[in-house]
Amino acid sequence: MSSAEVKEPLHRQKLLWVKRSITLVFGIIIWYLPIPWDLTPDAWHLFAIFITAILGVLIDALSIFTASIIALVAVVLLRVLTPERAFSGFSESFILLILAAFLVAKGVIKSGLGRRIAFLLIRRFGKSTLNLGYCIVATDTLLGPAIPSNTARSGILYPIAHALSLDTGSLPTPEGRKKTGGYLMMTAISGHTISSALWFTGMAANPVGAGIAAQFGVNMNFGNWVFVASVPCIIALIAIPFVLYKLYPPEIKYTPEAPKMAKNALHEMGPMCKQEWIMGITFFGMILLWAFSPVLNINLAIVAFLGLSILILTNVYTLEDIRQGTGDALETYVWFAILYMMSTALNDMGFMKTLGAQIAAQISDYNWVTVYIFLTVLYVVIHYLFVSQTAQLLALYAVFLQVAVNAQVPAALMAFMLSFATNYFAVITPQASSSNVLFAGSGFLPSEDIYKQGAIITVLNTVIFLLATPWIIWSSSL
Repeated sequence: MSSAEVKEPLHRQKLLWVKRSITLVFGIIIWYLPIPWDLTPDAWHLFAIFITAILGVLIDALSIFTASIIALVAVVLLRVLTPERAFSGFSESFILLILAAFLVAKGVIKSGLGRRIAFLLIRRFGKSTLNLGYCIVATDTLLGPAIPSNTARSGILYPIAHALSLDTGSLPTPEGRKKTGGYLMMTAISGHTISSALWFTGMAANPVGAGIAAQFGVNMNFGNWVFVASVPCIIALIAIPFVLYKLYPPEIKYTPEAPKMAKNALHEMGPMCKQEWIMGITFFGMILLWAFSPVLNINLAIVAFLGLSILILTNVYTLEDIRQGTGDALETYVWFAILYMMSTALNDMGFMKTLGAQIAAQISDYNWVTVYIFLTVLYVVIHYLFVSQTAQLLALYAVFLQVAVNAQVPAALMAFMLSFATNYFAVITPQASSSNVLFAGSGFLPSEDIYKQGAIITVLNTVIFLLATPWIIWSSSL
């Protein structure tokens, strides 16, 4: 080994510790700054720990898992939160849904059903990676109105995207993911933001926003929602796969032989085996139960665990499989639970509402167009501090809408825009939505790539929806 080869790892190690030192100094400075706006010391100190953890991930000083673990230790040892509050995120049902969906997705892959679906898509659309990107987005959009949880929908989409990545020659390694997997996974979570915004039933928080908007005299229902959302969402759904194809390009762009290879592979696989049939029927049953969960009053996480139980009892996915292959699922479950807990605690301490009210008060004297644009952009940017779309909507939606109405912004315009933004900003960070975490834990999408590409897609979505303002004003007034 040459001296240059020896020095390179040492240089990277030194750079890593420099980044970690910068992160620590940043956190200490924020901790000891004067506490603003009559916030409690605990609220400010929790914010200091939270924003420091995010910075550590952003500058690649720490993995998102390591940053979360250190943050958990810090909030307890520094007595910012009680141990009971600090561990509360691990008991949230929707976070358990993520864990169960991750394991079920592995069952889809192991049974061979994921490969079969991927080969069917490749046979029909597989001449280019761009076509496959559009295929993923279209599949998700069609599922949107039937499944009222974007997290549950991601559990359906993930194994398909994973199988497509593997069967187009991509692997979850630093080099292998560049072939097709990184692009396909990023396209999936980016398209997810718009499929959720297009349908009133596409995300659980949409009806919640409608309930708040009704207090301001704005009517939102399934019909007028999809009509108002249609123009900006269709434009965004067309633009996202293409923009990512240009800015986050897959190394393998054209696969003219892929359809023929997929046809041969399907021939070799033969008819569906017993495990595939069990997996397919179980998966379809889960989709139906998720779709009708509001009517049947069934918990989404229980549906996922029911499916997992069936797979284990029928040996489609065994306990040995769980023991050997759940590292990524467990890692994802841990970091998301911790960050969700911190975000929720900040909200409960009044930090988010105070921040929104303070900033909004500074712009109340401007003309309504300026206020409308500023509030929209601000609402999107603030999501860097949230781990739950619903939590942000509950904390800030009514505050921002009231400020907008006071500044003469049309109530229906602001209400719809805030509701749409609650969906389309969901890719701004890896933890911005629970629907991201399966993909973030796949090995195909490093956290820093999601931050970079997620920022680009969030800007693209924001611009598209703001440019659609005349349409939203007109269509929401009918």
